Amino acid sequence: MTLPHPSTAARPDVLNAIVYCEGFFGEQEGKTANGLVRHSRAYRILSVIDSAQAGIDAGVRLDGAPLGIPVVTDLGEALRRAPVTPDVLICGLAPADGRLDSTQRGALLDGIAAGLHLINGLHDFLNDDVEFAAAALLAGVTITDIRRPRPTNELRLFSGAIDAVGCPRIAVLGTDGAIGKRTTATLLVDALAERGVHAELVGTGQTTIIQGGTYGVALDAIIPQFASGEVEHQIVRAWAGEHPDVIIVEGQGALSHPAYLSSGAILRGSRAQGVIVQHAPLRAVLSDFPFVPMPTVESEIALIEAYAPTSVIGIALNHEHMTDREISDTIIEYEARFGVPVTDPLTRPLGRLADMVLDAFPDIANGAHRSVDPVAADSR
Repeated sequence: MTLPHPSTAARPDVLNAIVYCEGFFGEQEGKTANGLVRHSRAYRILSVIDSAQAGIDAGVRLDGAPLGIPVVTDLGEALRRAPVTPDVLICGLAPADGRLDSTQRGALLDGIAAGLHLINGLHDFLNDDVEFAAAALLAGVTITDIRRPRPTNELRLFSGAIDAVGCPRIAVLGTDGAIGKRTTATLLVDALAERGVHAELVGTGQTTIIQGGTYGVALDAIIPQFASGEVEHQIVRAWAGEHPDVIIVEGQGALSHPAYLSSGAILRGSRAQGVIVQHAPLRAVLSDFPFVPMPTVESEIALIEAYAPTSVIGIALNHEHMTDREISDTIIEYEARFGVPVTDPLTRPLGRLADMVLDAFPDIANGAHRSVDPVAADSR
């Protein structure tokens, strides 16, 4: 089996997958595994490996509702319990530095030895690792390095082609990394579909690509000079290939984040006419940088709207450490303060998420495929 280059080819037929996430499932460093359990078009997730969480259902661990995906102790248990023959082992870890330690390397090598193709979303390109390359050759399996960019001579500079895209672009940005932007973007596509609106997702991170997204680029692996052009290119591809009513662009990090620069390229490359901001009200410090205090949602909105000719059209909450009452109170408070719809996509009806887009761009519901003046997107 040969897997296509992740940024250019259509995903293969659905494959059976085991996800390796030892020690981090349900945590920030396990966000790739978390995302695959919640949503995957390319893979049927059979189990998640994390001995610390073994014995529970993966859906219960994430959202309190069973999905029939067991969390298991090790690869041996995953293989024994698999209802069908697994095809691939996916590295579900997403550490800030994008690298493997010796224990993690050993676990992935065991998967290769068991005859599983390896899907790797880290910055370490395992096809370039002599030990991994030799193991894969011996086992007759492939390694797919999701973050490997195309050759430099195939990367795009920003060209202005985005101006020919005849539907609104909505970016889902946030106040931190690992705060729920991808999940909200995915749920927003579903919420709009329930209203009869064709929304297409453009991914900007490795997890969305692994999940089976048709359009996307692992933006943090792209040379900065080409980053906005690559975002633009994927949006243009989505418009040409699908002619959707609206394009949803997944965010990365935060525009204010001192370490992650992708949000700037996303705003510039997409020329987003609207932005939904994801925020965790009770998160005190940045997830991977605990010496940096979290920005306020006010400061992030001001920064976004100063950086690009766009408007924030909604706020999505990450409810970590919040009670249900606190979620409700925060929704009421933020709606009064900011004058835009606010919701928690994981605990509240998805219709409110769709309202953020349809209230700001009412022509979308009529299937109006025409360019929207980015300055006129402010519906407040």
